[in-house]
Amino acid sequence: MLVLLPPSEGKAASGSGAPLEPGSLSLPGLAEARAAVLEELVELCAGDEGKAREVLGLSEGLRGEVAKNAGLRTAGARPAGEIYTGVLYDALGLATLEGAARERARASLLVFSGLWGAVRVDDRIPSYRCSMGVKLPGLGALGAYWRAPMAEVMPEAAGDGLVLDLRSAAYATAWRPKGEVAARTATVRVLHAPTRKVVSHFNKATKGRIVRSLLEAGAVPAAPGELVEALGDLGYVVETPATGKLDVLVDEVH
Repeated sequence: MLVLLPPSEGKAASGSGAPLEPGSLSLPGLAEARAAVLEELVELCAGDEGKAREVLGLSEGLRGEVAKNAGLRTAGARPAGEIYTGVLYDALGLATLEGAARERARASLLVFSGLWGAVRVDDRIPSYRCSMGVKLPGLGALGAYWRAPMAEVMPEAAGDGLVLDLRSAAYATAWRPKGEVAARTATVRVLHAPTRKVVSHFNKATKGRIVRSLLEAGAVPAAPGELVEALGDLGYVVETPATGKLDVLVDEVH
């Protein structure tokens, strides 16, 4: 099973570890594309701060993110699972997974990124600010930029099992499963049961809890139908409005 996650908007500090080693990142087929985005982002943020904030969509209060990006080549790096924070990652609780569940997380979780394309949770990266919705002056919209390189590496990364796609819309633009991979891909929407509406906090927190539940249970569904059964066994209420699409109904998030 491969689980596709969005990154978090906010991120933990880089820390004092050794700097990024680009060649150590997973999905080496993305190396050239990563180098191009990193070069342009660093150059942009080392120049005019106002222009950089405009391109990145940063408010005055986030001006420090520009300097952070300018220093990406020398900043300390930490596992991506420690860099990404926020509601989904809090609910997932990677740091508290133990034994086999932790190993499953390393093998099955893939976080999409405007800067890196996609990384595994144990890939060491610095803290950065660059969403998939950014349009860099030299490369254009990152969602479109990543499509060709991601199309080259993702079919192999997807393996032959279930692809559980929990990405937000912006990150889904970088790669859309096709052919037989699409047939074994499941997307999940979390609905507030009483209103049947998507609520951001419910959506993110429940997706984090779902991933944690699957990792701890050692569930390895190979197709969307098997995922429905696995989630039901774990106590989730699931509806299937269309092939490959799952609605998880929640009353509240604990």
